[in-house]
Amino acid sequence: MKIPNADFLERTKSEIMGARLWRLPAKSANTLHRHPAMEEFYFVVEGTGRMRINEETITVANHGGVLVGPKCVRQVFNDTVSEVLWLVIGSPELELPPGQEPDPTLLYPTDPKQLPKELGGFRWPLYA
Repeated sequence: MKIPNADFLERTKSEIMGARLWRLPAKSANTLHRHPAMEEFYFVVEGTGRMRINEETITVANHGGVLVGPKCVRQVFNDTVSEVLWLVIGSPELELPPGQEPDPTLLYPTDPKQLPKELGGFRWPLYA
């Protein structure tokens, strides 16, 4: 979805945990996805966060967080006019044995580029 991000544990080659910073521009969204075995903790570093977890839309206050369990469909989005910075930490980082490719339907039960209803009328990425 072309959201700027940085992988903080890539150099460690951790197989247990992953950590990324995601900077969501105004009126943008990350992919709609799930993980077969990974729990993820979403923490708002700057701004006010919004996300879908299964059928529920929630608001996460600045410096607030939410834990999302495995198999839950999730999508971070930004329906405001300001950037939002998220720290996302997940474990286990490797959900499958090395070299085994996941079945895409396990990660993306529907169109991963689907936008939440709060971004209705917008096309993301805006520069595509």
